[in-house]
Amino acid sequence: MSPVRRLARPLLASTFVLGGASALRAPAARVELARAAGLSDPEALVRVNAAAMLAGGLALATGRLPRLSSLVLAGTLVPTTVVGHPFWSETDRTGRAAQRTQFAKNLSILGGLLISAADTGGRESIPHAAGRLSRRAARRTQQAAKQAQAHLPG
Repeated sequence: MSPVRRLARPLLASTFVLGGASALRAPAARVELARAAGLSDPEALVRVNAAAMLAGGLALATGRLPRLSSLVLAGTLVPTTVVGHPFWSETDRTGRAAQRTQFAKNLSILGGLLISAADTGGRESIPHAAGRLSRRAARRTQQAAKQAQAHLPG
């Protein structure tokens, strides 16, 4: 693994590990936000989201299934951002600015997670490999058809 990946993954994961652990220890504030957003069974949703953040964060930080863990973390970040930072509903100008900043920060983290999810670590991606193999098969098929046609009487 490259030194950049070795450093970047734990840095990106740190906010999820800390946030997930915090939400599991003291979920009350997040439960109230989820309840205010109109979600049903907010306590269960907060606990599931927190567990996914903690597990995904630890997996990403340690390099275990980094692409999958990045996708899991992206999935936890979307509802967390919408419920936790609704700047559009803030009436106080300072509060709106603070929530907008947190919302934008989470969008930036989401971008990092999407890059991490697409990062193959220098290996060929499955879609690229499939395309390469199908192009090779098509070329060989064309060559075989030309050879077969050349050997036909007529």
